[in-house]
Amino acid sequence: MTEIKRRLLGQILRDMKACGLGAVQEALAVQMEKGGLLGELLLEQGAITRQQLLAALAEQAGMPAVDLEVVAVQPEAAQKVDAATMQAFQCVPWKLEGRVLHVALANPLNTQVLTDIGFMTGLEVRGALASDKAIAAALKRLHPVEENLDDFLDGLGADASKGIDDPVSAARSAPVVRLLNHILVAAIRDRSSDIHFEPFEEEFRVRYRIDGTLFELRSPPRHLAVALLSRIKVLANLDIAEVRVPQDGRIELMVAGRSVDIRVSTLPTMFGESCVLRILDRSVVRLDLANLGLRADDLVLLKDLIDRPHGIVLVTGPTGSGKTTTLYSALNAVNDEGIKIITTEDPVEYDLDGIVQVQVNEEIGVTYAACLRSILRQDPDKVLVGEVRDKETAQIAVEAALTGHLVFTTLHTNDAPSAVTRLVDIGVAPYLVAATLEGIVAQRLVRRICMKCREWNVPSDEVLYELGLTRETMQDRKFACGRGCAECNGTGFKGRMALFEMLVVDDQLAQAIVEGVSLGKFRDLARERGMRTLRDNGLLAIFDGQTTPEEVVRETLATF
Repeated sequence: MTEIKRRLLGQILRDMKACGLGAVQEALAVQMEKGGLLGELLLEQGAITRQQLLAALAEQAGMPAVDLEVVAVQPEAAQKVDAATMQAFQCVPWKLEGRVLHVALANPLNTQVLTDIGFMTGLEVRGALASDKAIAAALKRLHPVEENLDDFLDGLGADASKGIDDPVSAARSAPVVRLLNHILVAAIRDRSSDIHFEPFEEEFRVRYRIDGTLFELRSPPRHLAVALLSRIKVLANLDIAEVRVPQDGRIELMVAGRSVDIRVSTLPTMFGESCVLRILDRSVVRLDLANLGLRADDLVLLKDLIDRPHGIVLVTGPTGSGKTTTLYSALNAVNDEGIKIITTEDPVEYDLDGIVQVQVNEEIGVTYAACLRSILRQDPDKVLVGEVRDKETAQIAVEAALTGHLVFTTLHTNDAPSAVTRLVDIGVAPYLVAATLEGIVAQRLVRRICMKCREWNVPSDEVLYELGLTRETMQDRKFACGRGCAECNGTGFKGRMALFEMLVVDDQLAQAIVEGVSLGKFRDLARERGMRTLRDNGLLAIFDGQTTPEEVVRETLATF
């Protein structure tokens, strides 16, 4: 069978006489240097119009183009698909001709949704291409008020998907597809970081993690658990029949014009498969050092560290403390056409333009150590190693630092000074740690007080005692808290901020590492040399009215 090759977009635009060869070559040169989509680059140059690009993309995809700003959407067509499905997959059913439903898509490669809509409606579905702007406007006109998940569950029949034994058919049944779309759209709208699907003997629990805290949703019917998990597996290209071993996958969605990656992890339990979806919303995470929340003096220290020509810069903290965001922001800050940057990660969470990223796969021997050895033969200037897990990886990272590379990596320790002890425990000689370690950044995430309902009050003696403060040292200062409002869903918090502990290794600290001083003495010396602890930075955030004492006490160790 002969494979049909897709025509090149540049050739299609030239055949349409939308632009000339010179404009295409210029855009291709920019694409080679900086990345990006050819069509968008031609738009930026003013070489083509948005309508010409849409027509060319439609021809490339082998489907017609439709202008939803001109063509009226038939109500009978729009009623065939629920609002959550339209939002989740950025599609609009715009015309119904007998048993044929015409659906406009923003992404011409997202043809799987046409199959799903066909299963849901029992109709023949044909795709057409529309601009993402026109689809967003049409969705806003069709559904100005989003349907509540509770209302949807109320309307879900008690016998929904019952009697469907085939997992593939269950995964494509209309109630299951609509339920998962509702859950995904609501989670992304509320800026959740994770969605937990947890089957128990008598119930099926769904929870969102927002700003580090889990919130339970109304439980869907227990009998939908298997079908819902099957639906997730279909979207993530996992083995739908395998329920005995854990699986990992990935879903890519466009929701309300935002690109969202969803990491899928399943785990067999006593009462069925548990599943967690990690939501990576590029519109939420801004990979910029200025947005990390560093205080001005700490930002200067970090910029100095990442501009150094060689050595090791460590970021430490527990899982979910924002280490990856800090490292990516650091790489973005030094990313330049004159510098070669290579990363090895498990997994690669965000695609960074101009940076070579390698995915670890230990099942086939692609470990951190193996990757790092090969990376050093690729002539890099700066290297990111996702995590130092063993002696071999640590020693290769040290060798890289000694041979003129700047190495960024992470460790799991409680604070910055503990990272030195951890490296020595792994098996790195103290003199090598002292020779290569440039600095350590420890961090924690705390919830930020909602600015809409923030109020100030006088702290109690118990709170002051927990923070190691007295009435005399407070000097009439007040602490802030969130009263709770519609903006923050009554929690008093909205968003999170990072607390940092910056340790820059100078000559005195390097000498202390070589001498093998105790952790306590090393920590005291680091504070004498200017290190501000996590608790110290937490207190400054409290005094600024950014977070509460309870958040700081929970996430940091006392240093008094």
